[in-house]
Amino acid sequence: MDKISAIRRSANMAAIRSKNTRPEIAVRRFLFAAGLRFRLHAKTLPGKPDIIFRSRRVVIFVHGCFWHGCTKCGDGRRRVKSNSKYWMEKVRGNRSRDARHKRALRAEGWTCLTIWECEVSKPHRLNRLLESILSHSSI
Repeated sequence: MDKISAIRRSANMAAIRSKNTRPEIAVRRFLFAAGLRFRLHAKTLPGKPDIIFRSRRVVIFVHGCFWHGCTKCGDGRRRVKSNSKYWMEKVRGNRSRDARHKRALRAEGWTCLTIWECEVSKPHRLNRLLESILSHSSI
């Protein structure tokens, strides 16, 4: 049973954003400081990737550890205590949808990169992301 009211739970869930999250903004600031320019959340691309480099045909997804089931950190492996079956299915569905979107993007000739929320604070991981982007030449 949930410990808070349905109204409060609804307010909590409404406050969770899908765009402009802290991890996403941190990645964008890093890339901008490195001199890269990009587009955001292209509705015409499968999955509306968080960051798009059209000329390089590279997209970046910034995944939240809990919501997308990160296997590298505790948040992704955390099991909620209330309504756990629902949440397990929710994360499984998110992972399945992510895989579908990436397959569709690759079929259209895009390179898909993913950075997890837990990796955003690690400079070596951000540098590796930058190297991956730069290795794809501009047209």
